[in-house]
Amino acid sequence: MFDKLLSPETIEETLRIVQNEFLLGIWETLYVTVIATALAIVIGLPLGVLLVAGEKNGVLPLPKPVMQVLNVVINLLRSVPFLILMIMAFPLARLIVGTAVGTVASIVPLVIAAFPFVARLVESSLREVNPNIIEMAQSMGASPFQIIIKVMIPESVPSLLSNFTIAITTILGYSAMGGIIGGGGLGKIAINYGYYRYMYLVMYLAVILLIILVQIFQSVGTRLSVKSDKRLKGK
Repeated sequence: MFDKLLSPETIEETLRIVQNEFLLGIWETLYVTVIATALAIVIGLPLGVLLVAGEKNGVLPLPKPVMQVLNVVINLLRSVPFLILMIMAFPLARLIVGTAVGTVASIVPLVIAAFPFVARLVESSLREVNPNIIEMAQSMGASPFQIIIKVMIPESVPSLLSNFTIAITTILGYSAMGGIIGGGGLGKIAINYGYYRYMYLVMYLAVILLIILVQIFQSVGTRLSVKSDKRLKGK
């Protein structure tokens, strides 16, 4: 294997694949990751708020059975391995986008896998908010909705940005697995050439690019989180 890894024939074929497929692969990976993350946040953020605000001593208490069902559903979805979840989501993907395979279709299982994870991350961020600030807002007559929108979420922005960075890097890793079911992107390139055709140099390059993308997302997310932290601005 290793004696052929850097052979002239292998390098020539790898360069051809890089020129013809890698640019599209990077675009598809970014497209799927960003769209899936955005949809997961749209679904997961309200659920995470309900997990905190809907508790017995929360600002918007919900019936206990509702909270139990919400927690069970989130825990069940989080416990299913992503590879199995992708297969289980075939009918839903076919219903929503008209097909169970392809780049767009892979967004469906990604969102299903990610939004419970995002909900727990949001829950963790909101629990870091100083309860004294919430009590002060309540004493001033703020409604539960006002407390959530104007106090809880703004106060937890740095933590939310940090956790959303974790979410997007996790989804990026999941998107690579989408190549197994015909999803596009760098994952498909790595699997098609590295696994099926034993072109390991192509696979290594795809993995390196995925690592670079993770580092970029992580750096940008960390910088945004630090800039939004009011505690650091006061120092």
